[in-house]
Amino acid sequence: AIGIHGGEAYEYMRIPMKVGEIRKLAEEKFLLTAEYDHYGINLHSHKGEDKEKAMDKIRENKDYEVLDEIPFWANGEGFTNKKRNRLYLFDKGTKDIVPISGQFENITVTGVRDSKVLYTSQNYTNRLEITNELYLYDLYSEKAELLVEEEEFSIDFAEFVGDEIIFAASPMDMYGLNQNLSFYTFKNGESVLLCHHDFGMHDAVGSDCRYGGGASYRVLDNYLYFVATENKSSFIKRLSTDGTIEKLTADNGAIGCFDVCSDGIIFIGLRGTRLQEIYTCKDGTENQKTKFNEKIIETKNIIKPEPIEFFNDGIKIEGFVLKPANFDAEKCYPGILDIHGGPKTVYGEIFYHEMQYWANEGYFVFFCNPRGSDGRGNAFADIRGKYGTVDYDDLMKFTDKVLEKYPQIDKCRIGVTGGSYGGFMTNWIIGHTDRFKCAASQRSISNWISKFGTTDIGYYFEVDQIQSTPWENPEKSWFHSPIKYADKAVTPTLFIHSEEDYRCWLAEGLQMFTALKYHGVDARLCMFRGENHELSRSGKPRHRVRRLEEITNWFEKYLK
Repeated sequence: AIGIHGGEAYEYMRIPMKVGEIRKLAEEKFLLTAEYDHYGINLHSHKGEDKEKAMDKIRENKDYEVLDEIPFWANGEGFTNKKRNRLYLFDKGTKDIVPISGQFENITVTGVRDSKVLYTSQNYTNRLEITNELYLYDLYSEKAELLVEEEEFSIDFAEFVGDEIIFAASPMDMYGLNQNLSFYTFKNGESVLLCHHDFGMHDAVGSDCRYGGGASYRVLDNYLYFVATENKSSFIKRLSTDGTIEKLTADNGAIGCFDVCSDGIIFIGLRGTRLQEIYTCKDGTENQKTKFNEKIIETKNIIKPEPIEFFNDGIKIEGFVLKPANFDAEKCYPGILDIHGGPKTVYGEIFYHEMQYWANEGYFVFFCNPRGSDGRGNAFADIRGKYGTVDYDDLMKFTDKVLEKYPQIDKCRIGVTGGSYGGFMTNWIIGHTDRFKCAASQRSISNWISKFGTTDIGYYFEVDQIQSTPWENPEKSWFHSPIKYADKAVTPTLFIHSEEDYRCWLAEGLQMFTALKYHGVDARLCMFRGENHELSRSGKPRHRVRRLEEITNWFEKYLK
């Protein structure tokens, strides 16, 4: 611990567990979540000769991994078989650690007030479902009351607001697992709808320049404050116990985390093309409180995104264009189409390092929010069973509009890139058109059949988003798989993949790479050891530099 006014840090307490979250309940009492491994050996419970034997057993088992449930691994965590985030009470004075939840429950604490604790639970031994339960635990009676059963909702969080318990959840009954959350409360012991909220609840605005994190919801008095994505920005909104929602912060940016008190709101935000800074907001007026990154920005040539929009199938599609640095309207330039992941995320006007870098290297960079993106409501985001169809059409029409509006772009020198869903779409594009001179496919999906059985979300994501399985309508899984069309591809393609990416496993990139090589198309794959699906956002600095070098060099080779 360390005082808020400085001084030397000192050891406040020691907990012999891998702790995830900790909350202080009283002077010596703490509530915490920590990893529990059903098959693991707890060395802290052994001493002397018994401890040596336990260490021998650990060394003996190091070469083996036994799996008996799905998912068996998770991106950023590795193998997770029979490992759970368990809830405990810790007494600092006696050092006692008492489990509250069962050994097979995955717990997320969402709200604490006095002696009451709200937490969500997923209890499983064979297959993790995407729904969960909500419990109210009383520290004095040591009893947990089930408030919401598992079959009803996918619950994101719950909180004590005034005299009410309010939780944000989705029944997934209309738009599947990507359905936007609504707010619910309780009347006469039953959950009842408080209000709908047809926007993503969390910050879904893409950037590769975020650091750290924090709370995305808070309670003050009789209000619940939360972050939501609407159109191309994320905001802090406020919900009252009568279901009224107010927007409190300004447009044109992204808010990652915040806190609130009687003096207003303090948040970490990306505003315009500036990097993260700390801001306050009171009565609708924002003030920037720090200038941590301004000296860096002042030395760079930051290009402001220019908005562009059009209608496709009667639906408005919004995007942006970065002109090359020192743009000359009399010159001709190469261009790069950059596709976001998700697909339920959104591009905004905020700083995106890779795009700014390419613009400063002499490229037009253009990017948009096709159908499937966040910020425009459930209907716009719903492309279940349509991957590679309406979204592909939006991206191609967007490219047409950009080329029409900016004749300085050489249509014979345009490239395409994207990661995750953007990698899927890059793979799809090279099998359906030869308009792009080269491509860079990152952490991609190439085969929905293999993704189903090898990734941490495949077994439920494909059922919902593709609306098929390898056994039920496998033809549909194959139809939406980019590798089906790899024999049509002629576009030189670079593949970027991380060895520990369990969201879109390495095999996805390897399959597409092999297919192109087999059919005589120039291809290169760069694999990053020790990295996962988050390479471009939170990977090791030298790996992030190498990734950007690989992609840029590929574009330089074919577009300049």
